[in-house]
Amino acid sequence: MTVPIIALDFSSADEVKDFLEPFKGLDPYVKVGMELYYKEGSKMVSWLIDNGYQVFLDMKLHDIPNTVKNGIKNLSGLGVKMLNVHAAGGSEMMKYALEGVKEGAKNGQVPFLIAVTQLTSISDEMLKKELLIDTPLLECVLHYAENAKKSGLDGVVCSVHESKKIKDTLGDDFITVTPGIRLPGDAKGDQARIATPTVAKQNGSDFIVVGRSITKSYDPVATYKNIIIELED
Repeated sequence: MTVPIIALDFSSADEVKDFLEPFKGLDPYVKVGMELYYKEGSKMVSWLIDNGYQVFLDMKLHDIPNTVKNGIKNLSGLGVKMLNVHAAGGSEMMKYALEGVKEGAKNGQVPFLIAVTQLTSISDEMLKKELLIDTPLLECVLHYAENAKKSGLDGVVCSVHESKKIKDTLGDDFITVTPGIRLPGDAKGDQARIATPTVAKQNGSDFIVVGRSITKSYDPVATYKNIIIELED
């Protein structure tokens, strides 16, 4: 089943609590990213967990191996369900990160560790002209995913459009988390590779990250429920 994760792209704890108030009893999976974590820190994560939410802590660690290991060890101890690093940091960094996640795990509950392949804001043109990577985007993402699996990680962050190829190549048990989800009629925003929840499900996404389509909705709870229904059909 494809699971939706609500991206809590808010600037304060008060905004998060106000937004989540109508969701009581639904206990959605939520994502805490840089905007919220840099403002509210670990206490925000602890509040979410204490109130029954499963948390994907989206910090995209990317540094030398030992620094990533020690940093992610601390994050793992918060009790979150999922953490991530940048696959561009290389295989050794990802292996060190996995060690850190296991060492820091709270009560033996090891979070999923996944690797960001290429951001959904990156296009083939940007990859070639700005990042000077001549490899086609799909091939680049697949190679990063292969490195992540060889390093022992549970899966990757990719766009919906790479998810099926990753599943076909690396197996259904290798997790794909796909941001860039938009509902029909939504603005594209700053994303380059987007898709609807239905297309994500068809392409084998295990988790979809939905931000503005829910958080900026006239009725966020109704929108969330409709996405659940869409994914269950």
